[in-house]
Amino acid sequence: MTKLFSSIIMIGTLGYTLYRYRYRLMNLVLGTGYLRRVLVRSMMSLPGIRKRMMSVVFNGPSNW
Repeated sequence: MTKLFSSIIMIGTLGYTLYRYRYRLMNLVLGTGYLRRVLVRSMMSLPGIRKRMMSVVFNGPSNW
């Protein structure tokens, strides 16, 4: 029982910390060249995101 309770508390604390410092974490990830390349490559492999990005780049802003 106490192990389950402590696990729930730890997960909650981790979630709160990640939420609170989400922009610092994004800046850290996007500031690192290799991680930025991996993130962009993985996002562009998703068809919906790639389609929207290409329409914005080549046709101007559209209604997402």
